[in-house]
Amino acid sequence: MIELYTWSTPNGQKASIMLEEVGLPYRVHPIDIGKDQQFHPDFLAISPNNKIPAIIDTDNGLRLMESGAILLYLAEKTGKLWPQDFPTKWRVVEWLMWQMGGPGPFLGQVHHFVKFNPGKSAYAEERYTKEARRLWSVLDRRLAEHEYVADDYSIADIAIWPWISRFEWQTVTFDDYPNVKRWYVAIAARPAVQRGMARAAP
Repeated sequence: MIELYTWSTPNGQKASIMLEEVGLPYRVHPIDIGKDQQFHPDFLAISPNNKIPAIIDTDNGLRLMESGAILLYLAEKTGKLWPQDFPTKWRVVEWLMWQMGGPGPFLGQVHHFVKFNPGKSAYAEERYTKEARRLWSVLDRRLAEHEYVADDYSIADIAIWPWISRFEWQTVTFDDYPNVKRWYVAIAARPAVQRGMARAAP
């Protein structure tokens, strides 16, 4: 059993989507970040960085924070969604790291400054919306030549997709990124993705 501590953010959604895709039994423990529950000492003992998601694997007692690490762990535990042939293994890791270093933090800043705090900083709004469009362009170019970011559906797609699902907050339109749209719609239709999104909701 996987004990999942999460909330309805893109990072939280990654973990529940992955658990649905690989078919592991899990129990959801909502951590309401709007009420600062991520700072509770009990959660701190599981996630020292006070961030969701986090898991406890009751099979072995492992406690793990950070969404990328959780995806890698669950993929290795189940042997699913992370091909081990060279170089595909590292192509998956490459795009997983791209999400962790690019769309995650930068699209998150668009959400903060454009969606929730508009008018507070024109410089920040311009900087982060420009970077959002650049990142969408990177993804669109990749998907012009590949069905999924590492050819087959993998943890890299699971990491990226929830961030793209917040497109309405990012001042972009799918009309400008047709390859991202094709990829987005295909993943959105997956039953495991739909279940994972629902399980991450409060």
